Amino acid sequence: MSRILIALGGNALGDTPKEQLEIVKETVRPIVDLIEKGHEVIIAHGNGPQVGMINLAMEDSAMPFPECIAMSQGYIGYHLQNAIYQEFHKRGINKNVVSLVTQVVVDGEDDALKNPSKPIGRFYTKEESDKLEKEKGFKMIEDSGRGYRRIVPSPKPVDIVEKESVKSLINDGHIVITCGGGGVPVIKKEFGYEGIEGVIDKDFASGKIAELIDADFVFILTAVERIAINFGTKDQIDLDKMSTKEAYEYIKEGHFAPGSMLPKILAAIKFVESKKGRQAIIASLEKAKEALIGESGTLVYYN
Repeated sequence: MSRILIALGGNALGDTPKEQLEIVKETVRPIVDLIEKGHEVIIAHGNGPQVGMINLAMEDSAMPFPECIAMSQGYIGYHLQNAIYQEFHKRGINKNVVSLVTQVVVDGEDDALKNPSKPIGRFYTKEESDKLEKEKGFKMIEDSGRGYRRIVPSPKPVDIVEKESVKSLINDGHIVITCGGGGVPVIKKEFGYEGIEGVIDKDFASGKIAELIDADFVFILTAVERIAINFGTKDQIDLDKMSTKEAYEYIKEGHFAPGSMLPKILAAIKFVESKKGRQAIIASLEKAKEALIGESGTLVYYN
């Protein structure tokens, strides 16, 4: 059996607490399928819409952004735990699930901290965007033709503070939900860690924790069944597998959009290059079980 890290997108979890609670009941079924087959499964998740919602709701109290991320870890983790336990009980599976508030260490000198790039929160009209820039000092950009969103810094992860706790829980047979929203970004201080404003890409954080806990596979789950080149054209080709060498060539040729598929590809490459034999699979959540046996998804391997 394999040790598998599953990275769920925050956009796949809904926009309101009520909607999310219903969506995760469907989300966890293919995950529990893998657990039922005996695989060790660790879950990470995004929080783009959710942390923006929390931050907006807490504006009057001037709640710092790291605390908002920690809140999103508890909020989303609670719903995932609830849904997983429900599915376990239906199937007679006797396992425990725990969500871990996770701090992810970043380099305080990372250039990304000076250049906000990560969209968070809901979409706004141009008028609403201009008002937020003027009144709140937010940096806003147009995103995917759907409106305007706030952007914050997105530094790269270099370590996970709670990695030993994650390992211990996995080794004791528990299902761990970790690195929620990419983790709370912190920088190392003399005697501890300090939270900073920013959001870590959940795919990079997922790859980092997978590397540190010695996972065999990273599943990066998205809205499409396979990676494609020439996406959206008559020449589109869906890939069932892709070597790291091929991936670098496709990136150079501009096949992957910076705001969507490119971070997933880069995170997959970094993970598979971290140790011989590691593989990443980019697939749709609904086909996670099929992807593990090569019947769906795109396998990324070292070559």
